[in-house]
Amino acid sequence: MAKSSSLNVRVVEGRALPAKDVSGSSDPYCIVKVDDEVVARTATIWRSLSPFWGEEYTVHLPLDFHHLAFYVLDEDTVGHDDIIGKISLSREAITADPRGIDSWINLSHVDPDAEVQGEICLAVQMLEDVRGRCLRCHVLQARDLAPRDISGTSDPFARVFWGSQSLETSTIKKTRFPHWDEVLELREMPGPPSPLRVELWDWDMVGKNDFLGMVEFPPQVLQQNPPNGWFHLLPFPRAEEDSGGSLGALRLKVRLTEDRVLPSQYYQPLRELLMESVLGPAEEDAASPLAVLEELTSGDCRQELATKLVKLFLGQGLAGPFLDYLTRREVARTTDPNTLFRSNSLASKSMEQFLKLVGMPYLHEVLRPVINRVFEEKKYMELDPCKMDLGRTRRISFKGAPSEEHVREASLGLLTGYLEPIVDTIVGSVGRCPPAIRLAFKQLRQCVEERFPQAEHKDVKNLAISGFLFLRFFAPAILTPKLFDLRDQHADPQTRRSLLLLAKAVQSIGNLGQQLGQGKELWMAPLHPFLLQSISRVRDFLDQLVDVDGKEEPGGPARALVPPSVTVREGYLLKRKEEPAGLATRFAFKKRYFRLSGEMLSYSRSPECQTRSSLPVSHIRAVERVDEGAFQLPHVMQVVTQDGAGALHTTYLQCKNVNELNQWLSALRKASAPNPDKLAAWHPGAFRSAHWTCCHQAERSAAGCSRTHSAVTLGDWSDPLDPDAETQMVYRQLLLGRDRLRTPETEGTELGCVPPPCWLASGSLSFSDGDVFQLIVWVLKLACLGSNPGLATHWLCDLGRVAYLLYLSFLIWKIRVPIVHTSWGCPKEQMS
Repeated sequence: MAKSSSLNVRVVEGRALPAKDVSGSSDPYCIVKVDDEVVARTATIWRSLSPFWGEEYTVHLPLDFHHLAFYVLDEDTVGHDDIIGKISLSREAITADPRGIDSWINLSHVDPDAEVQGEICLAVQMLEDVRGRCLRCHVLQARDLAPRDISGTSDPFARVFWGSQSLETSTIKKTRFPHWDEVLELREMPGPPSPLRVELWDWDMVGKNDFLGMVEFPPQVLQQNPPNGWFHLLPFPRAEEDSGGSLGALRLKVRLTEDRVLPSQYYQPLRELLMESVLGPAEEDAASPLAVLEELTSGDCRQELATKLVKLFLGQGLAGPFLDYLTRREVARTTDPNTLFRSNSLASKSMEQFLKLVGMPYLHEVLRPVINRVFEEKKYMELDPCKMDLGRTRRISFKGAPSEEHVREASLGLLTGYLEPIVDTIVGSVGRCPPAIRLAFKQLRQCVEERFPQAEHKDVKNLAISGFLFLRFFAPAILTPKLFDLRDQHADPQTRRSLLLLAKAVQSIGNLGQQLGQGKELWMAPLHPFLLQSISRVRDFLDQLVDVDGKEEPGGPARALVPPSVTVREGYLLKRKEEPAGLATRFAFKKRYFRLSGEMLSYSRSPECQTRSSLPVSHIRAVERVDEGAFQLPHVMQVVTQDGAGALHTTYLQCKNVNELNQWLSALRKASAPNPDKLAAWHPGAFRSAHWTCCHQAERSAAGCSRTHSAVTLGDWSDPLDPDAETQMVYRQLLLGRDRLRTPETEGTELGCVPPPCWLASGSLSFSDGDVFQLIVWVLKLACLGSNPGLATHWLCDLGRVAYLLYLSFLIWKIRVPIVHTSWGCPKEQMS
């Protein structure tokens, strides 16, 4: 049974942050840490005390993580960045509500004594002799301690307390991975039983010692089960500080999902039911699992469900039939063509996620050149007279006092200068658009044309396609390129306004001019001639886009979303091999252009260079960070490979920033995930001057001093398909829907007032006691229906709820997947 844990984190926005700059503002960004490991860094929002980030991360984690922390900092061009505050969330706080956390949380002060990290290894024995009881504490080693010195290390020693007795170990200089291997014996003194407390401190020659963390064991634990193993260090217990909002607040969305993924054969019945749903008849009243899931999910769950379903059907070669099934259901129940696909239905979400999963390289190819130009040129553009800053325009572009007309004409020229290449690239990209997207749009167009054949609705078939491609794909990517991996940073306020104007223009083109000249934005009128000209070209582009033959092969084997030979990540990195003799540290790093595919990590002097060196992905045994102190350089990682003779070799790579470091770590870990014989431990330092800089061991072949983090990866559009994990999530949604229908609190809510379907499951059904009770209640209410007709509508809602409950019970009984659902409030394993 494979275990997986995913943390969905969204850093939405901040408010009322304190000013850290002399200008009376701040340049805030946020760092996300899991167990003191930096997993993400948001972009900097310049000159804002109420920043909006809107950045979302999915972090795949080991099941034993302890806490999640958010640090808000003010970026400074000179000197160290200022810490504004932090938010710390324990694992228990995140899992307290199955829906996760979605709220504003006040920032608190950063207390150095609370910033502890790492683990300590202890072996404790309770002994008795003629002199009484004795506690023997074997302090072996510690790892991943917090750096307290300028060198990026510490000088740690341990202090052991038992009652009124205390002893200390020796001090190990300049390391975060000390090895003591010392036994401390303490005699029991008269009085009540005492706990054992082990504290770690950083020794300082001048000033007081710095606290590194502690562990404590109550007397009953010492008696019944003396500690033996690794233990997570904790800060000193103290009352939680309530900042009262004086440091501002963050709006966060955090949800933990834990699953036990069983072997494939357990999920085969559910996969077969889902495949039958899209391959069979698509009547509106079809009693299919997809129809039930569509009715019983909403909000964030619907988006996550859409992503998993798209991946699942992609792996089976049935993405086209799946999207066709959902769109036909959506189109069949739409009466007003102006509202088609305007809601966040499962069909809309699925098509949106399908475009991101399959079309992201296409999006980058189309938009990246112009987006880069906008960021680099930083031209001032404005068409809205209410927002024009004539003084700013005079300083940048004009001599004398410019008029609004001058600013408008200059802005119009700049806007069309950016829009022309965007439109030219889009209308000329038919051959580069992924065939799967073209086939999906062809089916969508045929479906809409059959539903609305009237002459007055002739544009609906094109609007359905352009609504997804332009309004839900191209325009959002132009507006927030950071969220679509087009840029590493958010735009500054001036560039953000330019991107907004471009996104509005692309939206107008995607609407095919339907709302042109209407609404409040009449100041866009100077751009209308260009937009109308572009709309006619886009119509021709849409006709060519759906002019495609072929279809997906159903029933094909599960496949990777990205073929092994396709490059999944590339860019310049600084590379260094293991310790070269007689070469200064900084000069040992050489700039090389790297490409990563599922088969090979290759590099050359430049992208155009044909001479390449390579590391087979199948030879990778670990991909980990490197401490800054190893080379006195930040953002360094190591790739440990094993040759045919079994010898290990290390390649060191330096990235530009922490985000690039995390992305390369994640990509390499995913690519090497199937490799056998992964290393369980590693050295976060480097072997230099005949010893490891991290733990001071003198043998190059010495065992690693820290655990590897191969399970920590970032989720993104290039993730490989995992049919079992995706089917498990769908099954979890079925169980969640059943549990919510059983809950009395759902009455009167969206789930409590489910319309009665025109079907009832037939065949051999298996009901739980709760299902039978619900059925009895419904029958009694139905028997009394004539006595109070005013309650008929309420009872019909009960009929719908019970009918769905019966069918869900039938599906779950038919699938019979034994699974643990800790994150959804089901505490024990069950066979449904």
